[in-house]
Amino acid sequence: MSNQHLIDAETHSGLQTHLGYRLVAWSDGAAVVEMDIRPEILNRQNIPHGGVHAVMLDTAMGYCGCFTGDTEKRQLALTLSMTVNYLGQAKGTRLIATGRRTGGGRSTFFAEAQVADDLGNPVATATGVFRYRPALAR
Repeated sequence: MSNQHLIDAETHSGLQTHLGYRLVAWSDGAAVVEMDIRPEILNRQNIPHGGVHAVMLDTAMGYCGCFTGDTEKRQLALTLSMTVNYLGQAKGTRLIATGRRTGGGRSTFFAEAQVADDLGNPVATATGVFRYRPALAR
């Protein structure tokens, strides 16, 4: 599922650069986003902030619906709705969000995602609705 040349061609957002998450696998209807657990993303309880989980879930779901297989034909999407469920605490050293497109049509798509740590502990799940939009010029 990697398609490394497509991943490498993706433009990093300011938020992605700031938080340090990365797209590590991408294919039609699926995407995986990872982030190392670092002090900068921890909350007062010394665990990754729930907002970080939400960002990773949103990103994995957005990417899973936007795969074109062609660096010249970028597809973007906007999040219309997202529901997050927090399940447990990360105990490992890395967060891994896996997104999967579950349906949709020409203008919108539906997706689900889950975040686990690198030890396999479930951390959060989400479902979302996304609207396609034209790609911006690079």
